[in-house]
Amino acid sequence: MTGRLAIIACAGDLPVLLHEHVPDAMVVTFAGIESALGPVSQRHSLEKIGTLFAAMTAEGVREVIFAGALTRPALNPAEFDQAMIAIAPRLMAAMSLGDDGLLRTVIDVFEEQGFIVRGVLDVRPDLVASAELAIGPDPTPSEEKDIARATEILKQLAPIDVGQGCAVAGGQCLGIETVQGTDAVLGFVAQTPAQYRQGGLRGVYVKATKTGQDLRMDMPVIGPDTINAVAKAGLAGMVVEAGRVLIIDREATVAAAQSAEIFLCARAF
Repeated sequence: MTGRLAIIACAGDLPVLLHEHVPDAMVVTFAGIESALGPVSQRHSLEKIGTLFAAMTAEGVREVIFAGALTRPALNPAEFDQAMIAIAPRLMAAMSLGDDGLLRTVIDVFEEQGFIVRGVLDVRPDLVASAELAIGPDPTPSEEKDIARATEILKQLAPIDVGQGCAVAGGQCLGIETVQGTDAVLGFVAQTPAQYRQGGLRGVYVKATKTGQDLRMDMPVIGPDTINAVAKAGLAGMVVEAGRVLIIDREATVAAAQSAEIFLCARAF
């Protein structure tokens, strides 16, 4: 680290874990965006991004990390400050490029102000799923084929900025994770009639990054709730990309997989 860190805290447990690790970090939350760190944060408005830049500079911040789930909030152009007026056209244009394009533009905006944008890997590398992760039974030969099929689907979709997860059973794609997130697609899979699972095979869920994805702002995350959703969907297990997926509450996540008697493993893709 080259200076004080600012945590841009959005929804979920990840901002809390980062703040526990770097308690002297400046914590920033935005109006209209839920965050568990709200009570200990400086609250700012996205419409007045220039005020945020000035506050971070005054606090001696040199590095910034974005953490948690961020939905696209509704903005009021009538409240834009001069800094937001200047960058709004770039942000609007980037929105048409998908999440990756928008997030890269946000990184560029902060770096142009002299801040260094870091990723979770820089602060909490211990949260990353390592290649040694292997919980539960080994995947069967048919499940290995489903893992390969799901991985190939994700690789084919990556160039168009779609998909961080895919469910496959008996070679049949049951669902692809899109902007709605992991819980949504697994809920959809849970409602899929049995006849769509060829030969009664349970299937698997694979979660991985997209080609060229900037992990500083968009690193896939799983936790015990994810494992419970995989089990509820009737799947045999889950595979995550080694070194590129975060595990929140590792102990509870492993316990959930063991309790459900499903596999959880990490592999390099």
